[in-house]
Order: sequence, then C-alpha cells, then structure tokens
Amino acid sequence: MAEDLELQSWDLQCEHNHRMHRTSEMGCQQLVVRRGQPFSITLHFAGRSYEEGRDKLAFNTETGPCPNEASGTKSHFPVSGSLEEAAWSSAVESQDGASLTVSICSPADARIGRYSLTMEASTDYQGCSFPLGEFVLLFNPWCPADSVFLESEEERNEYVLTQHGQIFQGSSSYIFSIPWNFGQFEEEILDICLQLLDTNPKFFKSQDRDCSRRNSPVYIGRVVSAMVNCNDDKGILFGRWKQPYDDGVSPMAWAGSVDILQRWRKYGCQPVRYGQCWVFAAVACTVLRCLGIPSRVITNYNSAHDTNSNLKIEQYLDENGKVQQGTREYIWNFHCWVESWMSRPDLPGDFGGWQVLDPTPQEKSEGVYCCGPTPVKAIKEGELKLKYDVPFVFAEVNADVVYWMLQSDSSRKKTVNSATVGKNISTKSRGRDSREDVTHNYKYQEGSEEETAVLEKAKLKKTYPAEEEEGLKVKIKVSEGMNNGCDFDVFAVISNNTASERMCRLMFGARAAGYNGALGPECGSKDLLKVALQPHAEKTVPLRILYEKYGGCLTQDNMIKVMALLQDYATKEIVLGVRNIYVKNPDIKIRVLGEPVQNRKLVAELTLTNPLPSPLMGCVFTMEGAGLTRGQKVQELDSPIGPGEEAKVRVDFLPQQSGLRKLVVDFESDKLTGVKGYRNVIIAPVSK
Repeated sequence: MAEDLELQSWDLQCEHNHRMHRTSEMGCQQLVVRRGQPFSITLHFAGRSYEEGRDKLAFNTETGPCPNEASGTKSHFPVSGSLEEAAWSSAVESQDGASLTVSICSPADARIGRYSLTMEASTDYQGCSFPLGEFVLLFNPWCPADSVFLESEEERNEYVLTQHGQIFQGSSSYIFSIPWNFGQFEEEILDICLQLLDTNPKFFKSQDRDCSRRNSPVYIGRVVSAMVNCNDDKGILFGRWKQPYDDGVSPMAWAGSVDILQRWRKYGCQPVRYGQCWVFAAVACTVLRCLGIPSRVITNYNSAHDTNSNLKIEQYLDENGKVQQGTREYIWNFHCWVESWMSRPDLPGDFGGWQVLDPTPQEKSEGVYCCGPTPVKAIKEGELKLKYDVPFVFAEVNADVVYWMLQSDSSRKKTVNSATVGKNISTKSRGRDSREDVTHNYKYQEGSEEETAVLEKAKLKKTYPAEEEEGLKVKIKVSEGMNNGCDFDVFAVISNNTASERMCRLMFGARAAGYNGALGPECGSKDLLKVALQPHAEKTVPLRILYEKYGGCLTQDNMIKVMALLQDYATKEIVLGVRNIYVKNPDIKIRVLGEPVQNRKLVAELTLTNPLPSPLMGCVFTMEGAGLTRGQKVQELDSPIGPGEEAKVRVDFLPQQSGLRKLVVDFESDKLTGVKGYRNVIIAPVSK
C-alpha cells in the first residue's frame, strides 16, 4: 500500500500575505487577504514529500452558516498547474523538500467575509482532510476586475488605508474641520465589522441569501447604511439632535469611530448613545474602509431635508419675521454623508464611480432607514428615476427655499431663494488636511445651460437674481473675532436699487440654532419701523450679540442664525437676508515630548485657555490615535479652570506603528464642549 501524504504542520504566512495585500496594520492574529489576488500558504509534510502526478491536493473554502456552491459561499478546487481568474483556484508556487508552498486565489467577485480553509490530500484512492484554519476575505480596490477597483494609488491610499481624516463643519460662510480617528485597522474593528453584517435583519431573514449577496459593494453599502443607525435593527448609533445627552455621550464629544464600535460590541449590540450626521457618516466610513470599499466623508452646506419630494423647503414666518416652529422640513447648516467608490452593474448606462451612502436616519428607503448607494453622476444629471434614493439626495443639493410671511390681513406673502441650497460640498484632500471642493461633481454651474437642462428634467425651475437687479436687497455681514465668551457685532446691509425713496420696516434678529436648522431662544433683535432708503443708496445696521445673552442658550453646535427681513410699506415687497454664524471655540495646544520612535514612550502636553468670563467645571481631555494610543487616553482635571486660566495635562502613550500618525484630542467641560485639536506625528520605525 502506498504511503499516505501526511500533513505535519502549515504556515498561513500572515506577515508576507498581509504585506502583499496591504492588511499589515490589522495584526497577525488572523489571515486577512483581498479578493482577486493570490495569497500563499506553506504545507510541511511528514514522512515523504509531495509528488506531482502521484498526490492529489485540493482545497475547500466555506463562508457563512449554511455554505453551498450554488450561492457562491462554498468552493472545492484542486491544486493545478496555474491559477484561474474567474474561480477559486490554487497552484504550486515552490517546493523545498517536504515543504510545499501553494498559491490560492479567489475570484474578483467572491463573497467577502470569514472563511474556513480545508485541505484534502489523496493518494491511490486513500484520502485525508486537514482543517487549516480561517481567513478573512475583503474587497480589493487594487484588483482591476473587482467592482471597487480604483485606478489611482494616491486615492487608494487615502480612501482605503488612511486611518485618520478631517470632517468639515461650520457654515457655508465659515468652514472649518474637526479631526477624526477612523481607525479601521485598530484591534477588534474587523471582527466588529463582520459581526455587524451578521447582525443585520436581512441575515436573520435568510442567512443563505444574505451571505450569497456579499460579493456586491452595492448590497454591502446598503446594509452598512442601515446598520450604522439603530432605527430598524440592532444598529450601532442612536441619534439625538438636542440636549440632554446625560445618559450617553454627546455627539460633539466623539473624536473617532473605534470607541463607538467597541462599545457597541461590548454591550451586546445595544445602540451607542448618541450620534449626529458626521458621527453616523464617520462610523460608516470606518466600516466600509475596513471591508475594502474606498470611502470618504462628504459635507454639504445648506443641505435641504425635503420630506414630501416637491423639491421645495417651506418656512413660515410670523408678522414680525420670526420663523414659526412645527415644520419637519429644514435647511441643515451642514449635513454629512459618505461617498463610496464602486461600479453599478445594476443600473442602465454608466453610473459607476462615487456613490452617496447616508446612514443618518432621515427618511425611509424601501421601508428601512438607509440611503443609497446613490450615483453622484445621477444627481448631477437629474436622473431621478434611478435607484437608490436619487430624488432625496438631488433635493439635498438643489431644492428651493420658500419663505411665507404672515401679513396683517392674515394672507401670506411668498419669497423664494433659489441659490441657497447645496453649497461648498467638501471633503478632505488626498494626502493633505486641506479641503477639496467637490460641488462640481454634484451640480453644474448655477445659471449654465447644462444646469437649466437638468432642472427641466427634474421639473424644477430656478431664477437667480442678477446682482444689479432693481429692488431692495439685504445682506448679512459679520465682524472679526466671533469667539466664544466675547461680544461681537453682525450687520444688515440694506440697499435700494431703484430711482425712488423707499420707506421700510427692518426686522433684524439672532437666535441660537442647531446645525440641523432647529432654532433655539433669541439672543439679540432689532425692529426698526421707519427706515428711509434713498434712491440707489445703502445703509448698514449693526446688531450687538452679547455673551450674556447667547452664552446660556448656545447649543453644542455653537451656531447662531441671523435673519434680516426688509419690508417695503408701499409695495409690500419683502426681501430676506439669512446667515448662519459659528461662534469659535479656543484652540487646544498639543506638544509631543520625546523622540517619536515606534515602541518608545512619548508624552503629549495638552493645553487649553478658558475664554469665558466664568470658571469651567468638570474638565476632561480625551486623546486617541490609530497606531499611537491603543484606545483612548482620558485625563480629568481635579479643580475648576478660572477665566483666562490654562487647563493643562500630560498624557503618556506608546506608538505601536511607524509612519505619519494623527493624535486627536477632545476637551469637554460644563460650559465648553466638543473642542477638538490634533497633531500630526511622524513615528520612526524601530531599528532592527
């Protein structure tokens, strides 16, 4: 009888495969590879060596709880002379005595997820089976045949491998960014992302069907969009847009996705409290990048939330020009979503490329709180009949704003603003912390022939007033130094572009506001009943905003909405000026002490000066950074920080990874919240 081929040991070559598949930062605890690209394993036999022709080797791969070949979740394939592109395959790579190195390759459309790998060896009809362990298969933007293939290496580095980023906030007239630690390769995150897929309702409804569809980034994107919010499922984040946040964490306090995902898993898939749009988007970006889908966070300024699909946001003003509450339609100062790169074979025509995925629960899509993937090209071209959710996202960047003002005779006067929505659509630049404006991807230039054609297709008519058009005009201007704790001025600049004098009423007010457009208490107002405007003349009317007025009612978004409404007594003409202003928090100063070398202790010195006229209580610094801190470092201050005094702490950390890293810091207190800072740190590799 022939001697059986006996497997003594094996090596999944994690270090080598991770380097080739760009998954090194996920650690060596498990093999993580990308589809459509070979990986190597080495088999060590006892007794005798492998002999081609005499010995027959084959492999089995299985994923999901009910693997079968028809669903693409199970495959049996022999070791052959060469690798195939369209199917699971294996081939001998090299042989050294009793050691055999084999290449295994998955098809570029294989299902992603956790796989078991088994080897079968047979000689003269005698066979043995050897379980070799598990590996995780991800999407592969480096593989031209993969549906998430991205041609530019610079873009692949930014949108798949980079673990930190900038998320743009503020208002269209004052854009700033906060740092974010995506941390998609940090400890546990891959396992959490796979658990997220196995927690989605579609998996419980039909495990076989769900796992069989995990080859499609369109399907995965839709699942992630639904699962990052908890509205229909055991999703990750619970959304709340107003205080209190005492039974959780304020959305402003998060500085990264890692702690959120780890909390979700630690507490048995209970939703983490609380998120708002940028938190939802950032967590989704982490999950998608972790799974191998190129993704980036997008900010749309003056973003419309159109609930009835009429491409109009209607706001109602009382007779004194104040916005009335009660409507569900808002203009968000900014709104964040994710763009993910993928082909769209499910759509007619060429609509691959960047796709909008929005996990913030706003409106339902096919009965579930998710949005997308919506082709950015379809939004730009006004193709509202394509799936998924094109009309909703189209409205977010194109809707008209209609103001209805109550008149003394109980009728309402209408004024339309066509140039407000969808401004300065922003994302982080590749390889830099600066802003890239991507508005041109979503819409043609205002007033252009192309824009007119798109709007006609969408049955939306816009009129943009010329700068020198006759009539009354109102603009809001602001002063320098709108810093938290300070008094400052805003100005209504009113002009009369007609040949006759106009007698007007000017209603000029400021109210605290949430970034989602919800209004809070008034913090300054003027009502001038007799404003005489000479022909072709201009007046500037100041309004002082006092800290003693806004300090107590400012939301954690630090936003104030300023509105100036000018009404002509004779003609009843109404013109409106609106501006959202951001009250700036102080900067956090970050010093890194020590030589930045891998596995060598460093110290971060964090300093913030209290700008307010009252002491800060309950001060806490939280610091984190992918490859730097192993989770969060939290430092509480024992005593209050008086006006003008410094809050200062020193925090030790031990960087585990070399290269460019980002140290992200958050500061919280009773009166000053969500203050962010960051420092880029280049960590030298440990010398060998």
